[in-house]
Amino acid sequence: MASALPRRPRRAHHAPPSSLVIRNIVVGGRRTSVRLEPVMWEALKDIARRQEVTVHDLVTEIDRQREGSSLTAAIRIHIVDFYRAASLQAAQPSPVRPARRAM
Repeated sequence: MASALPRRPRRAHHAPPSSLVIRNIVVGGRRTSVRLEPVMWEALKDIARRQEVTVHDLVTEIDRQREGSSLTAAIRIHIVDFYRAASLQAAQPSPVRPARRAM
């Protein structure tokens, strides 16, 4: 049975390649694929290195704490929150220590 709807013409141009990088991660003992931008992967590795954990352990913890969002969204939120907290901490003035008197 032929369709009464006309066919859409094919696109003359190809879609640009995705800027997302797919990596396999073990989350809570199960393997899954995560798609993130290269800069997000670098940030995730940086955070894991600073916290002295593996990327797998970090993402497992992010997965445990997420509420209602996808794992990819939870990872992005974690990265933004991590660097936002670091920025706020760096912006706070250091406590002034009283000068020691020489005797």
